[in-house]
Formats: sequence, structure tokens, C-alpha cells
Amino acid sequence: MSADYIPLTPGQVALAAALILICGAVSLGLGLGLERRLALAAVRTIAQLLAIGFVLRWIFAESRWYLVLSMMTAMTLIAGLSAIGRTKRRYRWMWLDSILSIGLSAWLMVIVALTVILRVPTWYEPQYAIPLLGMLLGNTLNGIALGADRLGEDLTSQRDQVETLLALGATRWEAARTPIREAVRTGMVPTINTMMVVGLVSLPGMMTGQILAGTSPLQAVLYQIVIMFLIAAGTSLGTLALVLLAYRRLFTPDHQFVPARLVKRR
Repeated sequence: MSADYIPLTPGQVALAAALILICGAVSLGLGLGLERRLALAAVRTIAQLLAIGFVLRWIFAESRWYLVLSMMTAMTLIAGLSAIGRTKRRYRWMWLDSILSIGLSAWLMVIVALTVILRVPTWYEPQYAIPLLGMLLGNTLNGIALGADRLGEDLTSQRDQVETLLALGATRWEAARTPIREAVRTGMVPTINTMMVVGLVSLPGMMTGQILAGTSPLQAVLYQIVIMFLIAAGTSLGTLALVLLAYRRLFTPDHQFVPARLVKRR
């Protein structure tokens, strides 16, 4: 297969961007009131992707470890903060727990991918390190956000049940086990659902991009298989870590639940 690809011109990108008008028409027709949000989202998409494109072109050209590390660190911080921005109920230092959870899980998977699976010559090879981390952060972010949100809602709605169990002599783990299990399950389910239909219903972005760039379809598939399992492991570890950290924040060592620490976002 040819390694060539069809370069896009600004005019072709503008034609694709014009398709957002379909979304606007649907919103207007049904009175959804999403026109301004759609316009803002479209502008942000273009601005953010163009900005990151120029930054990545520079980093790829320089290929310095400190530039790659700085980029990956910034991506991790933004992902951790973005995950918390999607939750309805928060507690103090939740942003720190989110950054730690998403960072440790995603970076661990990237290290495994770079050193054990792909065995790249240098760990800071930007062609591999940055895209891999980006995909892992994006998916782990969703799992953490869903898991944290579910935990907060369940602990709030089941407060009486949790406190009754504690009053009857249950440990904090025994009282919180069901909400914890459901929170982790909620965070993992979207990834599992994606794995069930990948290749049959959907062709993932990385695989599609590689094929469009001229990579052999089989090689693109093999890369996507690796990515899917990295994402599954990273999402499960990240969600579990965040939920357990939240559990330790909301329950004291002497087995008391402190619902006042869980505040609903305005």
C-alpha cells in the first residue's frame, strides 16, 4: 500500500466545518437552545486543535526529552482537572486525587507500552509517547468522571443505609462496599461496551487515521488492539484509584461517614 496521503487544504477543512450548521439546524428546529454552545464548541475545536498542531510540530522537530515531558505533564494536569469538572458532587482535594489517579494509571500504561510492548529506542520519542498518553488520558478521564459522579450520588442517596450499617458495627469498607463497586463498574462499562463492538460497528480514530495515512490495515488493527487493552487497563486502574481515594476522604479511620465533606456543585 502507498505510504502517501491526501493533504487537506484550508478550503476542504472549511467545508467540513460547515457541517456544524446541520447541528445548529437541528437545535433550532427542536428548540434545544444549543446554538451558542455549538458555535463556541466549534470555535474551540478549531482553535485548540490548530494550537496543539503547531506545538506538536515544534516538539516533534526538536525531539527533546524535557519538551516531551513538559507536554505530557501539562496534558495530565488538564485531564485531571477536566475530570472533576464533570462531577456533580465534590470534596476537598478532589482535584488532587483526580490528577494522581489519572496520572499514575495513564503513565503506567504508557511506560508499559513504550518499554515492554513497542520497545521504542528512547522513551521520550514524541511520535509514540504523546499520542499514546493522549488516548489513555482521554479515556481514563471519562472513567474517572463517571465513577466519581456515581460514588457521590450513591453515597448521598444511600446515606441512611450507610450510616445504619456503621451504627450496627459494620466497618467503613463494609458500609461503603456497594457504592464503591457500582462506581468502579460505572467507570469501566463504557470501555467494555466499546470493546464489544470495535471493528464491527465502529472503526476507532487511531486505526482510521493510520489507514488514511497509508499504513497497512493489518498493522493499524494490531496497533488498535494494543491501544484498546491499554485503555481498558488504564481506565479500570484510574477509576479504582480515584474511588478508593474518595472513600478514604469521606470516611474517617474510626469508621464514620462524613457526608458534609461531599458538596454539590452549584
